[in-house]
Amino acid sequence: MAPGQTADVLFTANQPVGRYYMAARAYSTQQSGFFDNTTTTAILEYLGHNLSTTPILPNLPFYNDTATVTKFSNGLRSLASKEHPVEVPQKINESIISTVGLGLLPCKPGQTCGGPNGTRVTASMNNISFVLPTIALLQAAYFGINGVFTTDFPVNPPVVFNYTGQNIPRSLWAPIYGTKLKVVEYNCTVQMVFQATNIFVADNHPMHLHGYSFYVVGQGFGNYNPETDPLKFNLVDPPKRNTVGVPVNGWTAIRFKADNPGVWFVHCHLDDHLSWGLNMAFLVKNGPGYLATLEPPPPDLPWC
Repeated sequence: MAPGQTADVLFTANQPVGRYYMAARAYSTQQSGFFDNTTTTAILEYLGHNLSTTPILPNLPFYNDTATVTKFSNGLRSLASKEHPVEVPQKINESIISTVGLGLLPCKPGQTCGGPNGTRVTASMNNISFVLPTIALLQAAYFGINGVFTTDFPVNPPVVFNYTGQNIPRSLWAPIYGTKLKVVEYNCTVQMVFQATNIFVADNHPMHLHGYSFYVVGQGFGNYNPETDPLKFNLVDPPKRNTVGVPVNGWTAIRFKADNPGVWFVHCHLDDHLSWGLNMAFLVKNGPGYLATLEPPPPDLPWC
């Protein structure tokens, strides 16, 4: 489970009457001590259990056991039944490949920064470190307020390199600041590949999309290959999520249908990464008719 991620679980109480631990531990690819690795526990008690029975704490994977995390994630499937149909887009109108990762920039004059050699740690998608505007994105889009954002978010990395390699040139470590959106038509089918990078520090990035649930059609380690990796996509019963962990030094491919007009944020669910700029947003246009059109704000809605 990635930060911000949810899941529906069917629990079958088919064990002998007693008391049982439920336990969970954080997963992180970073060094222990940089996050709260407390094991959270609860006790499940069957009616009629013996009060003197002491539950046994299960053996949990180590906090950085990527192999176990990968095996579990790859085993998730949608039900794909008549009651729970799968509507994963088979044909794609918009294809986006975006790097997700960290970087370093010079510290601004008069500030003290905590990065190496006094630099400022940043984060970016396709080398754009997102700058939060002072006017809400949806407000600016609806009322046509100029100068708040641009619509030129790159659909591919601006520079192709060995994203997950060692010793990435320092010239690639510095993103640029911007408030860039990607415009998509109503009912457009979108495929987005999140490509993690090994710039500064590699990490597992839990990517969240507002306004939609999406299908996780593929994941892997290393650099995404647009020619061969789509041949292995699961387009039959992929899991449906609104947050997905991008493997450390790996990639994740998602698909969704843009049938919800508005401005929808895409961001890493690690709070520091979000504040450093690992974000972008989709601007989904209105469709035909009232039900496919963004409603106006109520007259008494306070402005941001």
